[in-house]
Amino acid sequence: MMSDQNIGKFYAVGVGPGDPDLLTRKAYQILSEVEVIWAPIARTSEESYSLTIINQALDLTEKLIVKSSFPTDDEAGALSVWEKSATDIIEYLNQGRDVAFITEGDPMIYSTVSYVLEVIKNQCPSAEVEIVPGVSSVMAAASSAGIPLVRHGQKLAILPYVYGIDDLREAISNYDTIVLMKVNKLLLTALANLEQLGLLGKTTYVRRASTDNERIVQNLNDLSEQDLDYFSLLIIRKGE
Repeated sequence: MMSDQNIGKFYAVGVGPGDPDLLTRKAYQILSEVEVIWAPIARTSEESYSLTIINQALDLTEKLIVKSSFPTDDEAGALSVWEKSATDIIEYLNQGRDVAFITEGDPMIYSTVSYVLEVIKNQCPSAEVEIVPGVSSVMAAASSAGIPLVRHGQKLAILPYVYGIDDLREAISNYDTIVLMKVNKLLLTALANLEQLGLLGKTTYVRRASTDNERIVQNLNDLSEQDLDYFSLLIIRKGE
């Protein structure tokens, strides 16, 4: 798949929360045709989660797979790593090769690709860019748990990482549903704060939504150490 211009096209492709059947038709088509697939890997992992997802849906034997280690956005030196990856991608684009950067969930929701995309737009403005949305883990978790995130007139807040008691108290006072993302490192702190605010009974834990390793916990006292998973979240519903 080649762009009409001499320079390649850059795709930011959301591949969904984990179930390969949730890969969109558009994502499937682009990934089937593109020559280079850029697969981010967390520094704490040896495998790319997004690559694992598409490997179950596509034949990747003829693809050039570039695995790139990425820090989280709160790690020291993160900016330089993103810029280096963007520069490497631009080299492929300048060769006239299309590149698809795959990311779990949706590219525009807490995804590293947003930083890379910004650099590419600034340093290679002539490159055509397309963002392909995917099913986010938030939506998948709500569906798996059977919890409506919001009904008519209600408000939703999605919080990353920081779950201080003041942050939670403010969110609870202003929103009907609060989703706490990536709770692995701060799960115990989050649970203690939720208990203090009287919200434990209104909170649902979801790990690896839509996958074979999915786990949904309504009684948070049942959580164990194995539930300290990067791909986990908490859904708090204040009530109707």
